[in-house]
Amino acid sequence: MKRAFVSVLKQIFTWWTGATIGARFQIGRGGVLIGEDELGNRYFETRNRRWDYDGRNRRFVIYKGYPDASKVSSDWHGWLHHTFTEPPTRQPLKRQAWEKGHLPNLTGTIWAWRPKGSIAKGGERSAASGDYQPWTPD
Repeated sequence: MKRAFVSVLKQIFTWWTGATIGARFQIGRGGVLIGEDELGNRYFETRNRRWDYDGRNRRFVIYKGYPDASKVSSDWHGWLHHTFTEPPTRQPLKRQAWEKGHLPNLTGTIWAWRPKGSIAKGGERSAASGDYQPWTPD
C-alpha cells in the first residue's frame, strides 16, 4: 500500500522517472499510439488539429526509463518534428551501408569516452612536445 502511494506521488511530482500525470492525461485523452522504437519509447499523435498552433497534429514521445532526447533515433526524430509525414513504422528510413546504428548520449555514464590524461582514466598524460613558449611581459 505504501509503495503504491509513493509511486503515485512520484508520477505526479517528478518528470525524470517518465511522463508526468498531466502529460499522460493529455496524451491519453487526445492521443493515438503510433509506434514504439527498439529502446521501448512510445510515440503518439493527437487525433485532431486543435492542439497545435500551426494547424498540424501534435506529436509526443514517452520515454522508457530516464527521459533523454538523445534516446530518440533519427527516423523518429524526423517524424516528431514533422520532417516526415509517415512514421517509421509505415515507411522506414532508408539506411546507407556506411551508417552506424543509433547510440544515445553516453556523457556522464561509465561508457563515455575519456581521453588520455583525464582524471577518470588515471590522470597520466604524455609530456608536452616542447614547442610551447609561455608568454612573459617585457
